[in-house]
Amino acid sequence: MASNASRVIVAKGRKVTTFDMKKERPDDATLLAHMLGPTGNLRAPTIRKGKTLLVGFDDDTFRDVLRV
Repeated sequence: MASNASRVIVAKGRKVTTFDMKKERPDDATLLAHMLGPTGNLRAPTIRKGKTLLVGFDDDTFRDVLRV
């Protein structure tokens, strides 16, 4: 999913990290370290909207990206 996205936004607790997959794609290990939770599963929720992939939950980010 991340390889097809132009932007990946990962929320991990209160920290939100945005990866621009077109300009500066991180290596797979870095991307997985951010996207996977403590159990080794993908952080929830994971939502794809257009070319943006949201991983994890952050209220402000959801409002901005999803326009809720």
